[in-house]
Amino acid sequence: MNLDGRTALVTGASGGLGQAIARALRARGASLVVSGRRADVLEALAAQVGGRAVVADLCDRAAVDRLAGECGDVDVLVANAGIPADGPVLEYSPEQIERALDLNLRAPLLLARVLAEPMVARGAGHVVFVSSLSGKVATANSALYSATKFGLRGFASGLRQDLAGTGVGVSCLFPGLISEAGMFHDTGLDLPGIAGGTRTPADVAAATVRAIERDVGEIDVATVPARVWATLGQVAPRLIAAMNARFGGTEIAAAIASSEAHRSKR
Repeated sequence: MNLDGRTALVTGASGGLGQAIARALRARGASLVVSGRRADVLEALAAQVGGRAVVADLCDRAAVDRLAGECGDVDVLVANAGIPADGPVLEYSPEQIERALDLNLRAPLLLARVLAEPMVARGAGHVVFVSSLSGKVATANSALYSATKFGLRGFASGLRQDLAGTGVGVSCLFPGLISEAGMFHDTGLDLPGIAGGTRTPADVAAATVRAIERDVGEIDVATVPARVWATLGQVAPRLIAAMNARFGGTEIAAAIASSEAHRSKR
């Protein structure tokens, strides 16, 4: 899809990844609707990209319905909003589990369901889900987060097949550890060399543009070592679990999960 002259909704736009995605889409000629929870950040971003800000907490089911109703004419949905939801599952209350499921999985699925229908009627559109490498392989301390991100991958794959031939594309992105902004950056942790490095918000934004313009089904946004780890984890999950325990992957996941930045968002 050519983005020039199209209208795109980006959720989670008050965070660093969402802002980078919004600016990249604007640079390709798209008009923007940006959504998130922080009105001050959204208004500033909307002013920068010449777009419209819609404040919405997607943990609130009524807010999801309201956002979908206000954005029924968009040509592109980038479902980027999410929370970390990592750490041992036994530390989570039922209410915290519901919150993670609502924001990371339920909201993007419902937005896609509502917004894709008029796209199909118009014969053009695109839906992008921002998942994670944790949506391909799980580690200790990632059970709940991985469940939501695995779910996005499955939904995106099935929806892409459902909409084949309609003119509406569906893509799923799988960021690894991202520097400068986003969930890992917010922890403030130093990454050991064994983790294989990071990518940037600009890389995620470029992948989003590529997914839409070239109708690419899945794109990993990660370093080569991280992509190898994810691939190996899919074909040999017992081996990757043993490697994580032996070579420090479990400790890295535990440190990320125990950071105050993540625990405060449960």
